[in-house]
Amino acid sequence: MKKVISIVGARPQFIKASVVSEELRKEFHEVIVHTGQHYDYNMSDIFFDELKIPKPDYNLGISGGSHGKMTGKMLISIEDVLLDEKPDIVVLYGDTNSTMAGALAAVKLHIPTVHIEAGNRFGTLDSPEEVNRIVTDHTSRLLLCCTESAKAFLDKEGLGNRSFIVGDPMFDAFKKYSKTIGNTQPEDLFDVYGNEIVLPSEFYYLTCHRQENTENEESLKEILKAMEALDYKCIYPVHPRNISRVKSLDSQFNYKNIIFAKPVGYLMSVFLVNNAKKIITDSGGLQREAFFAKKQCVTILDFVVWPETMVNSCNQLSKPLKDEIILKLETEVDFSKCGTPFGDGKSAVKIVELMKRYM
Repeated sequence: MKKVISIVGARPQFIKASVVSEELRKEFHEVIVHTGQHYDYNMSDIFFDELKIPKPDYNLGISGGSHGKMTGKMLISIEDVLLDEKPDIVVLYGDTNSTMAGALAAVKLHIPTVHIEAGNRFGTLDSPEEVNRIVTDHTSRLLLCCTESAKAFLDKEGLGNRSFIVGDPMFDAFKKYSKTIGNTQPEDLFDVYGNEIVLPSEFYYLTCHRQENTENEESLKEILKAMEALDYKCIYPVHPRNISRVKSLDSQFNYKNIIFAKPVGYLMSVFLVNNAKKIITDSGGLQREAFFAKKQCVTILDFVVWPETMVNSCNQLSKPLKDEIILKLETEVDFSKCGTPFGDGKSAVKIVELMKRYM
């Protein structure tokens, strides 16, 4: 049985691994390496606990610092693991620093890699995720795409002969766990001050964590102004690194319409997506989940991440400006003709089949 090392480090990778590892272990011996990029319990351990992902065989404990420092430390530590474990294949997910560090460590040691969620392009090298994806795609043996648009980008870059469309493991997971939790709230919800939250019957769901939206205080103020102006309350689980800034703003402006929640696990996030009136986010993962749940979404970014979600205004880009966010949320949307561009919910099976065939 061939040995596979799967490298994960951030929330979206844990979610994908929850469905892929289950199929992978039927055919391969899997070793999981957690870089530690997301380290807080509510951003990391809770996903392994609630999604029943096998515990990591290695936790490198690397988080924080500049992109260069983080990636460099990961590269050194991952190389040590690869030299000790001598795997046949390395599996990589998405576009994080963990992904690129794993790709570079493996290719230098001549170990073939599989890139799951390959081919996405934003069209700008200003995005660190774009750099990570390009490097990972061009050094990987097998490129597995979620959508036709991702495959088209790889074809243009001369990588079509090693790329395949398998669908999106995030869609696999969303279908699976939406069915599991149904309409039952899966966990208690607490605000950043430690008080238990009773969810209102109707609410908006906001996630906002990117540096360009949170480190620029004016941008974050505009986003919060928009949420404060909505007709129903807004649930905002706050990333750990932004809690102090949000508390400071809350003390200044005394927001009445925004519920600042502690970070939530995946099951709670799925519940919030499925039950929200509309969704506002800067997350590549959550905008897809909104589309899966047929919920209108406004994405606070300057570039399109998933063009498939932008059909019929189901997902719209907005600058971090109150009036523009509100205007986009008021747009009429139609999900009836959007189809199923992210596959049939069986991407994990297809991933393993292709790995058996080509690796």
